[in-house]
Amino acid sequence: MICGEDYDTDSPVSGRNQDIRSLQNSEIIGHDSVEETFSAPQKVEEIELGHAAVEGDSLDTQGHLSHQHFGHHDSREPHVNEGQRFYRDIDHLHLLLLLADANGKEMQSGNQTSVSHFILVGLHHPPQLRVPLFLAFLVVYLLTVSGNGLIILTVLVDIRLHRPMYGFLCHLSFLDMTISCAIVPKMLVGFLLDSRSISFGGCVIQLFSFHFLGCTECFLYTLMAYDRFLAICKPLHYATIMTRRVCNSLALGTWLGGTIHSLFQTSFVFRLPFCGPNQVNYFFCEIPAMLHLACADTTINKLITFVDIGFLTLTCFVLILTSYGYIVAAILRIQSADGRRNAFSTCAAHLTVVIVYYVPCTFIYLRPDSQEPLDGVVAVFYTVITPLLNPIIYTLRNKEMKAALQRLGGHEEVQPH
Repeated sequence: MICGEDYDTDSPVSGRNQDIRSLQNSEIIGHDSVEETFSAPQKVEEIELGHAAVEGDSLDTQGHLSHQHFGHHDSREPHVNEGQRFYRDIDHLHLLLLLADANGKEMQSGNQTSVSHFILVGLHHPPQLRVPLFLAFLVVYLLTVSGNGLIILTVLVDIRLHRPMYGFLCHLSFLDMTISCAIVPKMLVGFLLDSRSISFGGCVIQLFSFHFLGCTECFLYTLMAYDRFLAICKPLHYATIMTRRVCNSLALGTWLGGTIHSLFQTSFVFRLPFCGPNQVNYFFCEIPAMLHLACADTTINKLITFVDIGFLTLTCFVLILTSYGYIVAAILRIQSADGRRNAFSTCAAHLTVVIVYYVPCTFIYLRPDSQEPLDGVVAVFYTVITPLLNPIIYTLRNKEMKAALQRLGGHEEVQPH
């Protein structure tokens, strides 16, 4: 960064201008070449070496370089040193800008990186319980699928069960079977092979499927309570109100409501960036656990989860309790003891399943910030236990279903004399 050989020692002003122009040219050329060929660390080393060389040359007042370029060393050196310091400061400023730009691009690139898969931590348990838990959940899964499948087959085959109550029961069995198929197999693989990885797309599908089926089941429980209310409290109007067309429309409405709810919740969760960590502190992809992994503010999502799911669950639960309040009042007015017993038997089975399903859901979704290990255990009730209870309760506590199963097995019902 030294001026050229044509420096005019007889004209201090022109010499200084020429010196500055030479410095500017060398700076421009130097910066262009550095930007094109060197990275930021190399730039630092290049500038430091250049400055050391220039300072060494300027301090050597007796050396060949000073006398060659600045013949009158005493009168020119202060001006040259001032220009060198000025352009050295520009060098440092330019270097800082380059480093800041490189760091900004690196941070931006890091923020845009998203995870390709998640790790399902699963239920917290000692290692020695892995095989017993695998066997227990496998038995529950097989009983759930076979039991609900048997109910669907029985209702479809036996024409005596072609009534609204059993039509809704058939829908419920299908929902329970598919919920179990969406959650439990991945748990079993985790217990058996210790493989708990799930792809990003698989996580999206699992979350959508669970909320679609779960919300549909939530609406269906409310619809079944309303059906029992009409059958017991308004028996004379039941046949005219609950026609086949009305029943099909109501059942279709539950599926449509579940679809809208699930699309809404899934899109709001996965619009968030996920850039790590990728360990889901749950045994399946669930909204509260996924929100803890998002690399953005999730306040709005937590509020939406609380309002949407919490309000939906509580509203359906209150409507069910209201229906059963009227049902209990109507049952108490029945004169026959056998009539009261049969009515209570039918409704108690339904109410038991409803309580096991809604209470854990309310416990989980009204506390979206919770990360307690107990939450996973509670979630087992409405994802694994409730789908198993439906075929048990609706067959063992229902005389018509037991009679239909006997007919399906080739054993005719024995009529008491």
